[in-house]
Amino acid sequence: MIPHGLSLPSPCYNLPMKVVHRDKVAAENPGGDSRGVTLRWLITQGDGASRFFMRLFEIEPGGYTPLHSHPWEHEVFVVSGLGEVRGEGRSFPLGPGDAVYVEEGETHQFRNAGGSPFVFLCVVPSHAAG
Repeated sequence: MIPHGLSLPSPCYNLPMKVVHRDKVAAENPGGDSRGVTLRWLITQGDGASRFFMRLFEIEPGGYTPLHSHPWEHEVFVVSGLGEVRGEGRSFPLGPGDAVYVEEGETHQFRNAGGSPFVFLCVVPSHAAG
């Protein structure tokens, strides 16, 4: 926090930064064995990100992502709605404010478990997009 009456030198305002509203990013169907899922790539290499990319998933009631695994970890933060993450013979309920770590190679699936859209952020390593 900057004390009242003080200002930062102007070079501090020239940081490489992107601010974008999710509605300004094209929604995609992730494909595979999914139902009622849209995906938005909020932050990618095109924005200057070199190590991690941020995605926004929206799953409609009754929808789900494919049951799958891949050779990279990812981290998830639930924004709104109710859902669950399934895999490896177990299931966990999810709601706003919950965070999930999915280890590389771990089989997983996200499902909407409520009556409104289930929305979550997902961060993956940049090589996962290729």
